[in-house]
Amino acid sequence: MSESVCRWGILSTAEIGKKNWHAIANSGNGRVTAVASRSVQKAQQFIAECSASVPVAHKVEAVGNYEALLSRSDVDAVYIPLPTGLRTEWVVKAAQAGKHVMVEKPCGVTAADVQTMIDACQKANVQFMDGVMFMHNARMKQLRQVLDDGSSVGTIRRIVSHFSFYAADEWIQSNIRASSHLEPAGCLGDLGWYTIRIILWALNFEMPTEVRGRILHGAKRADSADEVPMEFQGELHFRSGVSASFFSSFRANHQQWVNVSGSKGYVQVNDFVVPYFGNEVEFQVANHKFAVDGCRFNMEKGFQRHTIAEYSNNNRNSQETQQFRTFADLVLSGTRDSYWPNIALQTQQILDAALKSAHNGGVAVSP
Repeated sequence: MSESVCRWGILSTAEIGKKNWHAIANSGNGRVTAVASRSVQKAQQFIAECSASVPVAHKVEAVGNYEALLSRSDVDAVYIPLPTGLRTEWVVKAAQAGKHVMVEKPCGVTAADVQTMIDACQKANVQFMDGVMFMHNARMKQLRQVLDDGSSVGTIRRIVSHFSFYAADEWIQSNIRASSHLEPAGCLGDLGWYTIRIILWALNFEMPTEVRGRILHGAKRADSADEVPMEFQGELHFRSGVSASFFSSFRANHQQWVNVSGSKGYVQVNDFVVPYFGNEVEFQVANHKFAVDGCRFNMEKGFQRHTIAEYSNNNRNSQETQQFRTFADLVLSGTRDSYWPNIALQTQQILDAALKSAHNGGVAVSP
């Protein structure tokens, strides 16, 4: 392996891979050496489209099947954006081939799948990480400081998170996220993964004692055996006394916010998944006051805006670039960080519990 560069293979030509082609090119310690699809032509088309948008100085090989990519000696790590229903097989095969693995979310259909992936990576001494880009945003460090300072928010009491976008009927009939075979968790897997993760992160990965879920709307494309969630709500309760709720939907326009409320104030982040376009990210801390003066009852607003210099995307300091840079640092240093597989498993366990609850009338489930 090169001493200074992590050599990446991309296993699939999924659209999200184009964004991450750019992230790897920007990382400074990684480069894409091969892309695999079910045909050489599809892989070559993907490479051509990416190269036209973000040229790279080296040749990237088009590979006509996934096994051939995993057997290459010029690939150190693989990025796997295959459909969730196919991921376990290929993560395990990648690990067995000695490749480090970054996998899209949700990582698996069940927590048992994710545990199988983690076990395979541990046995092969390769790094495992899920593709949650916001975890690598510079905003998270400052947000952590605010949540922990004891005065901005105080004792956390309630967390609410929301991630949605509107999908038209034609999208539902063509997209894999409406297939019970490929993406059985629907919007809960695709969007709910983020809303669950931010709740866990805010609470330093305390696990809930009970989870409740409800499918508010389901749909399926024509070739799907069963409906999958198109709109989902979940509720979590923690031994610490905190309650949390999350909402994910393919039926509401773009929103991606989280509110962490406590005894002294609250934090609001309005773009926690994909930062709004620009060269800075932000969040607000609110410490409102209710003042009574005789007959005057005044709610006095108190907002403090925190900003961090970071481009929203496609830049050397953006969150997706930092994700691939961090991963490559682990690969190149020979270090393995168990934090990343552990939090992926926790997220999947809560997702599983929420879906189990939803299929059983909203009963409380222990993850």
